[in-house]
Amino acid sequence: MTKRPRLRQLEALKSVVDHGSMTRAAQSLKISQPAVSRLLADLSDELGFALLSRKDGRLVPTQEAGYILPDIARVLGVLKNITETSQNVHDKTSGHLSITCLPGFATSHMPAVVTNFLKTRPDVTITLEPDRPERILEWIVGEQYDCGITDGFDGHPAIESTMLSVRTVCIFPKGHRFTDLEQVDARQLNEERFVHTRRDSSFYRALNDVFRQASVRPTHVVETRQFTAACELVAQGVGVSVVSELDARTYEDRLDFRPFVPSVPHKICLVRPIHKRPSKITLDFMEDFKASLSTFEV
Repeated sequence: MTKRPRLRQLEALKSVVDHGSMTRAAQSLKISQPAVSRLLADLSDELGFALLSRKDGRLVPTQEAGYILPDIARVLGVLKNITETSQNVHDKTSGHLSITCLPGFATSHMPAVVTNFLKTRPDVTITLEPDRPERILEWIVGEQYDCGITDGFDGHPAIESTMLSVRTVCIFPKGHRFTDLEQVDARQLNEERFVHTRRDSSFYRALNDVFRQASVRPTHVVETRQFTAACELVAQGVGVSVVSELDARTYEDRLDFRPFVPSVPHKICLVRPIHKRPSKITLDFMEDFKASLSTFEV
């Protein structure tokens, strides 16, 4: 054999064996019967042995052809899988997406976003890894994840970012005196038992600037990194807090909240590696995530 068999020749042989007829094989392949005959004749010449014989009015493979038919089936199966997978990738319905995010997001907002994203993409798989902002940026710079959600991002030459500003609210236990207010002014938090984010966070610094300008001194009770933890503590009556409305709404059956003034938005950053070409699935997810915050943006 001096020539390598062509895929169309292999498809013709398998189709004839499957259907037992040149006519039905031609119909299946959507070509003429003479075209099928020519493909098989050329393949037989190239392989150096007969491929078909007739038995009880049906075309069947010769013993020699029988030896190679399992390999032909595997080759055509792999080709079919490649074609289907390529189409799914093109249609954005398959692939893998790795996301890193803040711990609070992993248990509050992200499950709903991921669930909705996968509804129309049954063959997509996702890795969701929560961690602190420093680790998220380290992973994105190292191109270990396709995208990330963080806060307090000040920029990095290896990272492309989109800043989203989310409204914040004052949360307080059910039955608290703030219930009768339409909004909570910063001055009303003076000497209130206060649950706040970490002192080294950009959100805490922005909030503290507001308190300083208003000569307000809340009674700091608990410092926590996550808004979700603050919500849980407030729901249990530990004190009041200022968190994103996004997180507050996940606890609205267990606590109350009102708009906080002056506005101190929570800055959320959607980040991805700048030197890693994003997949269509990555870009789609980032757009879906941004859309999921649209009703909460300032």
